Amino acid sequence: MSIKSSLQLLLLTAALSVGVTPLPTAAAEKSVRVTAIVEHPALDAVRQGILDELEQRGYHAGGNLDWEFQSAQGDSGIAAQIARKFVGDAPDAIVAIATPSAQSVAAAARGSLPVIFAAVTDPVDAKLVKQWQRPGGNITGVSDLLPLEKHMALVREIVPAARTIGIPYNPGEANAAVLVKRIEAMAPALGVNIVTASAPTTGDVLAATRSLVGRVDAIYVTTDNTVISAFESVLKVGRDAQIPVIAGDTDTVARGAIAAVGFDYYDVGRQTGTILVRVLEGEQPGAIAVQGVDKTKLHLNPKSAHDMGVQLAPALLARASKIID
Repeated sequence: MSIKSSLQLLLLTAALSVGVTPLPTAAAEKSVRVTAIVEHPALDAVRQGILDELEQRGYHAGGNLDWEFQSAQGDSGIAAQIARKFVGDAPDAIVAIATPSAQSVAAAARGSLPVIFAAVTDPVDAKLVKQWQRPGGNITGVSDLLPLEKHMALVREIVPAARTIGIPYNPGEANAAVLVKRIEAMAPALGVNIVTASAPTTGDVLAATRSLVGRVDAIYVTTDNTVISAFESVLKVGRDAQIPVIAGDTDTVARGAIAAVGFDYYDVGRQTGTILVRVLEGEQPGAIAVQGVDKTKLHLNPKSAHDMGVQLAPALLARASKIID
């Protein structure tokens, strides 16, 4: 027994002998490794939410929590290197933010370590888990599968005459590909056509978006990490060509998107942190159901709407959770 443990035992014995209820002891020391495919406001908010939830639950970075974060900077090769390094560290759990990082960590861990994912669109399609309710194995987490019906309705509300919607996306990013596939399946019932533009890297986003000019009535951006990382390129095309840009990530509205119905990614992080604590305290990840996010918020940017040639209706403004001045 360590000196620290012996002292805690003596204090507990003394307290009980005089009828005093001892204060709860601090959480046991744990090690957590965290990685994200890239750093942008939404994913940064997830990371902060996780850290804040751990802090509230008694795990303090630099104290009883060994916490390390690394970003892959949008590079899948770097994501794989980080995953292998973190598995070699043998922490109590690894947290992977966004689908590409989750896939890299899952491949490296091979069932040997608890893995908690955050902001993964479709964990079954990404082959991270077998099913949502009982994921099995060593992995679980929180999905940010978008309410696409609400998104398409928002596009049509802002641009009623829209018949063709353009989507720049990275086809190599599993979460982006599955969202585009779902939107394409919805399109006939909505009476719209979908035109996609491939952007495998952030450096391709500007050219991909420009290729949509003259072909689409509106541009929609999913939670594609590649495109969001270069979102200013999409906005430039939207302003220059007077094509309204609507997004699936509310953080992009402050950056210049006209509107978005989405999640508060800080809340996604807090939700992920709750699952992480359950795992740190002994639960098996595979027995914890994958969680979705039900609560959505509408963010609007009237100035961006004006800059892209549209005016937001008073009824829409009245429904907004947040209006960017």
